[in-house]
Amino acid sequence: MSSENGQGDGAAGGVPPEQLALIRESVRKAKAPRAKPRTWRGAELAERLPVARVVVDKGVLHLDRYFDYAVPRDLDEQAQPGVRVRVRFGAGGHRVRGGRREGGGLVDGFLVERVAESDYAGPLAALAQVVSPEQVLDPELLGLARAVADRYAGSLADVLQLAVPPRSARAESRPSPEPAPPPPAPGPGPWERYSRGPAFLDALATAGAPRAVWNALPGPEWADALAHAVAATLSSGRGALVVVPDGRTLARVDAALTALLGPGGHAVLTAEAGPEKRYREWLAVRRGSVRAVVGTRAAMFAPVRNLGLVAIWDDGDSSHSEPRAPQPHAREVLLLRAAHSGCAFLLGAWGCTVEAAQLVENGWALPLVADREQARRAAPLVRTVQDTDLARDEAARAARLPSLAWQAAREGLAKGPVLVQVPRRGYVPRLACERCRTPARCRHCAGPVQAGADGSLRCGWCGRQEPAWHCTECGAFRLRAQVVGARRTAEELGRAFPAVPVRTSGREQVLDTVPGTPALVVSTPGAEPVAEGGYAAALLLDGWTMLGRPDLRAGEEALRRWIAAAALVRDQQAGGTVVVVAEPTLQPVQALVRWDPVGFAVRERTERAELGFPPVSRMASVTGPPDAVDAFLAAVELPGDAQVLGPVLLPLSPPGSPRRTGAPPPGEQWERALVRVPHGSGAALAAALKTAQAARTAKPARASAETVWVRVDPPDIG
Repeated sequence: MSSENGQGDGAAGGVPPEQLALIRESVRKAKAPRAKPRTWRGAELAERLPVARVVVDKGVLHLDRYFDYAVPRDLDEQAQPGVRVRVRFGAGGHRVRGGRREGGGLVDGFLVERVAESDYAGPLAALAQVVSPEQVLDPELLGLARAVADRYAGSLADVLQLAVPPRSARAESRPSPEPAPPPPAPGPGPWERYSRGPAFLDALATAGAPRAVWNALPGPEWADALAHAVAATLSSGRGALVVVPDGRTLARVDAALTALLGPGGHAVLTAEAGPEKRYREWLAVRRGSVRAVVGTRAAMFAPVRNLGLVAIWDDGDSSHSEPRAPQPHAREVLLLRAAHSGCAFLLGAWGCTVEAAQLVENGWALPLVADREQARRAAPLVRTVQDTDLARDEAARAARLPSLAWQAAREGLAKGPVLVQVPRRGYVPRLACERCRTPARCRHCAGPVQAGADGSLRCGWCGRQEPAWHCTECGAFRLRAQVVGARRTAEELGRAFPAVPVRTSGREQVLDTVPGTPALVVSTPGAEPVAEGGYAAALLLDGWTMLGRPDLRAGEEALRRWIAAAALVRDQQAGGTVVVVAEPTLQPVQALVRWDPVGFAVRERTERAELGFPPVSRMASVTGPPDAVDAFLAAVELPGDAQVLGPVLLPLSPPGSPRRTGAPPPGEQWERALVRVPHGSGAALAAALKTAQAARTAKPARASAETVWVRVDPPDIG
């Protein structure tokens, strides 16, 4: 019986034992009840990768993370990484603000990735909508935005608002043009005037990644040089990105690129272009139709395919600093892009910032300069005169100009237009030596010395009292208040030169160009128009108003403004002359006379290194009501090598004045503290400040009612 049974089980049907086991397993599975499909409130979910990780458009720091959402089956094909989505935030299992559930309204976001399982144990809310199938956020742009947020102690959502422009459905529906073939490698062109210029261009054309700090020669050729660098990069099959400070500068680079690459060879990205046009140009770059981009700071995140070069012009211009959170600087964003993607980097300007000198000093970039003789030939003749000579200069009182400036203006008007640079109004009052007008500085941190309501002297940065101040230059003990604002006006010059037309360029109306005919062009710093054929002369008035600003960058900024104006003047061989009205012995004035902005930046960096100030260190500012700032500093866990300077009270804003980001409301007393760390501890400082700010914003509204503004690497610490 056992034998028959065994034969019946194993061989009666002619089925081998291993196959019989498989058949039985199949029958068992067929008889087992089928598992119900995964659903969320009656909606079936995607079978593959049913969980979407989303970064929601909430800029508060304690919500700076990804949130998991379920992917409905009907959105499976559209819900791809990088698309815009809408989700219900705070509902369906997401717990925020200390574990309390909040009502979930629809908010925008970006789908970052699709995964099989969620780390969240509770039920997931489902994606409400895929706004568009256009994948606007790729991993490279996401990684850059994350790095910028971490560097500036900000949130990823805030950075993405800067990086991805608002959607325009009409722009998305239009196809982008076909990409143009790579242009041929250009000749050296303007780069022949620089010793390493042709080699730099050859490296770009052969897919190299050179990094250079470029000190441009005076004249209009700088825009053509940038265009040649872009064309050389495109010839290697890669993309290029150029960031400039303003629309007038953008127009010059745009014209140079059009002349070299032809119409449609590059995209122009600027916030002033309008939402639809800007998004259409941005999409053309994102889709790979255009591989060359030029724009203002809005373009620093441009998603250029196969990026081969990032370039920035005039990095010292304040327009490169983004006013919206987390307030990144275009130079630092491009440095991050160059480091992450391994592309070439070019920082160019007529002058040289201390940050640029730091890049060369630490070996990260090489200098790209002309030899001294070439620079002298290209620059105008610079002469100096002290404004103290005006009081005893009877012949020039009609125009309130020293005789030397008067003579230069009269001779220049015989040959062409004359530029008159007048510092703009509104600088804060400051103190200087009564004898030599050297700005009063603190002995401990080199901050500006200010007078209190009771007449006592104290530092505006670290708050220490200075009862025994004396001038480090001449030894005098008496101080004087420096007058703020411009002294010269177009009306006064018009009365002094009645037969000459007077044009003005400033806040109300900024001129792009002026004719090459004789005229007086009165301009505030940064608003100087370009003259056809160059200016015959330039007068840089009231230099002490810029040099005396209570700011760490006062000398650097004054020299940058002067060189930018002097670079528009004809060279010495053509008779170009610049007269600067300032103390001749001061370092920025001497650097202008010798046309040596690089040497000044190197010396300035050395002095800052001795004082421990940026860029050899990293710094952050904490601003707000006194109680809130004290509470924040007590709660933050700073790195062990951090130093806190202050806090000190900020000047009161007059009633009715416009409110600026991070500035106290009119009539309200705020204070500010500066936190300083060595350069290697910058990431730890940003992380500590972000953690403390996130803990503060996560508290109930009553506990965090008083605002505290945190800014990493503030451009102005005066």
